[in-house]
Amino acid sequence: MEISTIIGLILGFVSLILGMFLKGAPIESLVSNPAAFVIIFVGTAATLFMAFPMSEMKKFPTLLKLTVSKPKMISKAELITLFMEWATITRREGLLALEAKVEEINDDFLRGGMRMIIDGNDQEFVQDVLTEDIAATEERHKAGALMFSQAGMYAPTLGVLGAVVGLIAALSDMSDIEKLSHAISGAFIATVFGIFTGYVLWHPISNKLKRLSKKEMEIRLMMVEGLLSIQSGVSTIAIQQKLAVFLTPAERAEILEKGAGEGEQKE
Repeated sequence: MEISTIIGLILGFVSLILGMFLKGAPIESLVSNPAAFVIIFVGTAATLFMAFPMSEMKKFPTLLKLTVSKPKMISKAELITLFMEWATITRREGLLALEAKVEEINDDFLRGGMRMIIDGNDQEFVQDVLTEDIAATEERHKAGALMFSQAGMYAPTLGVLGAVVGLIAALSDMSDIEKLSHAISGAFIATVFGIFTGYVLWHPISNKLKRLSKKEMEIRLMMVEGLLSIQSGVSTIAIQQKLAVFLTPAERAEILEKGAGEGEQKE
């Protein structure tokens, strides 16, 4: 589970409820105004269906799930160790010796790239296919993140619409001043929901999806570099140093120190 999303949701709701309590606003008004729910949530859904094709809208639940359920991705350090092992096998037994390792690979992108180099495809061809795959995947990820950023843009405006509708209803009967004051107060609940969902839910979710996509693309670029290096027959140490540039300085220092001696022995 992606614990940061859960923490963010809890803190967001706590800040809203605690803020209303400290200001003396009636907290029960958040759940006693069904019209506000309809205008904000159904209205936001309506704008998304208008803005995006059904093929993309079907992915909405899956994208939402990605923010709370951490995607399974191999770590950069593990990937470097894996490529070092493959580089050792290749230099000792040849590229075809890696064929036994193909079915052990869980990642479809990496497995497909490995099959291409084992089949003897030209290095430029392999690089073109894999980079085009990365570009296409990145575009799909951008479309998914855009869906949530658009929801974040529409929701606050719909909150204003909800407030206007509430004020129309409140001002239609001014015979009871006390009742009128409660009606005006309730009219702005839609604005609260619109701003809250837009800036505490939808925009942050869009940003998290972008961050997840960036991380996945970095790992795939590492895979491309590793595969092309193995195809070129570089040494274990060379492939370690080449892929280490994708790590943070602290991670890089740790893995270079750990693997330097081992790599020389394997060579």
